[in-house]
Amino acid sequence: MKPEIQKIYDEKLTTAAEAVKMIRSGDRVYGGTASSWAYGLLQALWDRRHELEGVTILGSNAYQASPIFDEDEDNPFLFSTFFVGVNDRKQMKRLDYTSVHLSLVDYWSETEGRPDVSLLEVSPPDEDGWCCYGPSGVAAGYRLKELSKKVILQVNRNTPYILGEKNLVHVSEADAICEIDTEYDRFDVMEPDDLSKQIAAYILEEIPDGATFQLGLGNISTAIGYGLHTKNELGIHTELLNQPMIELMRSGNVTNTRKGYLDGKTVFSFSLGNPDLYQEIDRNERFYVVPFCLSNDPRIIAQNRNMISINATMSLDLWGEAASECVGWKQYSGVGGQLDFVRGAQWSDGGKSFIATTSSFVKNGKRVSKIVPCFAPGTPVTTPRSDIQYVATEFGCVNLKPLNMADRARAMISIAHPDFREELTEQAKKVGLIK
Repeated sequence: MKPEIQKIYDEKLTTAAEAVKMIRSGDRVYGGTASSWAYGLLQALWDRRHELEGVTILGSNAYQASPIFDEDEDNPFLFSTFFVGVNDRKQMKRLDYTSVHLSLVDYWSETEGRPDVSLLEVSPPDEDGWCCYGPSGVAAGYRLKELSKKVILQVNRNTPYILGEKNLVHVSEADAICEIDTEYDRFDVMEPDDLSKQIAAYILEEIPDGATFQLGLGNISTAIGYGLHTKNELGIHTELLNQPMIELMRSGNVTNTRKGYLDGKTVFSFSLGNPDLYQEIDRNERFYVVPFCLSNDPRIIAQNRNMISINATMSLDLWGEAASECVGWKQYSGVGGQLDFVRGAQWSDGGKSFIATTSSFVKNGKRVSKIVPCFAPGTPVTTPRSDIQYVATEFGCVNLKPLNMADRARAMISIAHPDFREELTEQAKKVGLIK
């Protein structure tokens, strides 16, 4: 760093234990998003747990183990999130969830979030004192930083410095700086199972060369990611960057030359992967990281040509509606970016959106259909029938968009598991959906 910047840095440098003394009872503290959480600072905050009351941890989708996420009754912390992830699910008795599209996370930050203190894991500063929010921190971090009364930086030498927009914080903006080097947990994608490969095969038939695509998490998205090795001149505009996308770039299948928006760049907001992924995106000009408010804005998504959106769901009804976040009244994940990309893709020139799921699952030795006449009480609709386009299971892929309600029901039944088709047909006739 330049001498004058180094002086600022050194003046703010302290220990984690000292830094978290800025946090007081009743404060709202942003801790991180996905692969970018300030775990070292959270550990120091946990060590102060008996001194504090009513502290709320803000953030989303933490995957790494930390005592602050323990289900122990001794845990005094409250939690607030815009997307319920692995660690968030452990805290349902102490968790407040706000249903918000990822494109509107800035609004959540300004209203429900309202941080007093932001704990930000960042890369080491460049010579001018700028640190990068890291593999996932830019997603919501810049706005939370702007809103916070206090900002504490956790400088981690393992954090990649990613090029992009609203992706940097300056050391002069910090109230305290701590140097804590922690390793990122590995998030390796699993080998997709046969059912996921079958579903992927149907969707891949609908994806042309030159398409720009978005994928979510899970086996189906992984299977599609690996299946895209048969396509050429692809582009990426996504909220999530994962390992299959990196491999498509390396193999030359992704060139980003025919996108229409930020040509030449793989655009994303957060990433989950192994060390290889984080090394690949470090100071690599082919990648461009942006906040959720940009990656997930349907108006921006639509600027990509032949935009293909692919997301999973937990259940579908005979209208074709997707319930992707709850089982009855139980919150399992969140609205996320599903509807953002469903709409943006369909507004794109030549674009398509896909919702995919296996047709059924087996529980306690009994097969259960994921395609149902109607959802269980309390289940919210994540993507309504008016927005749904393509729906896929291992038994086919149907375009519901141009169909009337009776034909929609027939199409949905055609891709249900054969064990349930007769029953679904009878129920559809009983309510007058099918004459």
